[in-house]
Amino acid sequence: MGVARTEVRAERPKAPAPGKSAARLALLVVPVVFFALFFAYPVAAIVARGLEADGVWHFGRITDVVAQPDIRHVLWFTTWQAFVSTALTLLIALPGAYVFARFDFPGKQILRAVVTVPFVLPTVVVGTAFLALVGRGGLLDELWGVRLDTTVWAILLAHVFFNYAVVVRTVGGLWSQLDPRQEEAARVLGASRFAAWRKVTLPALSPAVAAAALMVFLFTFTSFGVVQILGGPTFATLEVEIYRQTSEIFDLPTAAVLTMIQFVAVGAILAVHAWTVRRRETALRLVDASVTARRPRGAGQWTLLAAVLGTAGVLLVLPLAVLVQRSLDAPGLAYYKALTDDESGVFLVPPIEAVGNSLQYACAATALALLIGGLAAAALTRRDTGRLVRGFDALLMLPLGVSAVTVGFGFLIALDEPPLDLRSSWILVPLAQALVGVPFVVRTMLPVLRAVDVRLREAAAVLGASPWRVWREVDLPMVRRALLIAAGFAFAVSLGEFGATVFIARPDNPTLPVAVARLLGRAGELNYGQAMALSTILMVVCAVALLLLERIRTDRTGEF
Repeated sequence: MGVARTEVRAERPKAPAPGKSAARLALLVVPVVFFALFFAYPVAAIVARGLEADGVWHFGRITDVVAQPDIRHVLWFTTWQAFVSTALTLLIALPGAYVFARFDFPGKQILRAVVTVPFVLPTVVVGTAFLALVGRGGLLDELWGVRLDTTVWAILLAHVFFNYAVVVRTVGGLWSQLDPRQEEAARVLGASRFAAWRKVTLPALSPAVAAAALMVFLFTFTSFGVVQILGGPTFATLEVEIYRQTSEIFDLPTAAVLTMIQFVAVGAILAVHAWTVRRRETALRLVDASVTARRPRGAGQWTLLAAVLGTAGVLLVLPLAVLVQRSLDAPGLAYYKALTDDESGVFLVPPIEAVGNSLQYACAATALALLIGGLAAAALTRRDTGRLVRGFDALLMLPLGVSAVTVGFGFLIALDEPPLDLRSSWILVPLAQALVGVPFVVRTMLPVLRAVDVRLREAAAVLGASPWRVWREVDLPMVRRALLIAAGFAFAVSLGEFGATVFIARPDNPTLPVAVARLLGRAGELNYGQAMALSTILMVVCAVALLLLERIRTDRTGEF
């Protein structure tokens, strides 16, 4: 076996046949056209609207905007809070990653789904939950007079809440597949427990820790809904400032400059993330995760398990529980009943219709994301693809970090003339939501497709099967489970998309996140209670979707 492995490593990877390369490039046609029309074109349109006048580009506006003290404050706060949020998330979530990776205990699968629920919750719901916990009239205010809604701590804690699962799944998934015998061998040779972990396990985990840290930094750097609700007038990230400059001040040049700054920063983060992912894929030999987990032994391990579960309960469950409790404050489910009419005049239709609208939009967006993401994943299956194709793989992640506010406003500016006059079309919302869902589909399906033995495809082709039949008979049965998981993630993130939808959702067809934000933006106990009720409904739908995904998932399929 050792000789065979040596011979395989010594072989130069076979260059893909010209016909297969052409076929993979053909698969990319639809994704490329989709991203060009509905991502690159709207973003370029709004940047051009802000920086170009009478055919002349005014790049001097960049230095003018950055020189403004309030903009420098926004840039500083955006970067500072992202670093601190990432550090806090790693500090709190890494013990959880270890517990879920190495311990086997009753209810583990359900708890794993519970800690993942915050990640797919809309940022508006997360902000609302922490508002109910630490805001004016919140639980801490009622019990001890403590209010964090005007301090940065509420934002930092909300970011930890939102990104806890990123670390647990990314790091814990790899940790559970590391062979524990390597660390045990170091202990036998005289190393202390900490020294064995530092010299054996930590280097193996470092690519996953780096990848998780970069994703958390990306999500917090571009945070919108949480900061919009909790930050007030004092704290604003780049994303919030772009929204304010676009929709409140109507200063497109400033918004365009901030968009360009965020675009460059996100591109750099994603480039480093892609490098860490490649290291994680090639650096380790892994074992079956089912054989590494065991029951806790000794008082120390049981104490660690209790501490991790207690921390997760306080950080993750308490805000959601308070959210539900606030929605039930009025007797007789009054807040839920009020959703069936609109006495306050916030919407043109009863708020409850936002539930049906969101479900319809999310289903359409999921279908689009599966089509675009599935084609892209199939084209990217081989690791020996050219730089152009690998570059497109990185570009697929950009919608997760580029300003969703810019994309949404860009839709209104760019898609307003035939043949792409879609401003009055219902498809505009699913298109924006699908942009966010595609990266999840690709990142979920791509590792599974790459794990399929290429010899199976080659054997089917030798026997005369067409490329479509090879996909149907060989790949599809093996990736069916991953496809369902990808659909679930795409559905959940589409359901909660807010940054772009807030611009393009029509008043007579609001989505759930837009409805929650508009209700919170109006004074009155009834509006606040209805926002809590709608947030609870949205949370329940997302939680059910995650629990169903955990029943489907038998192992750690994909990167999420």
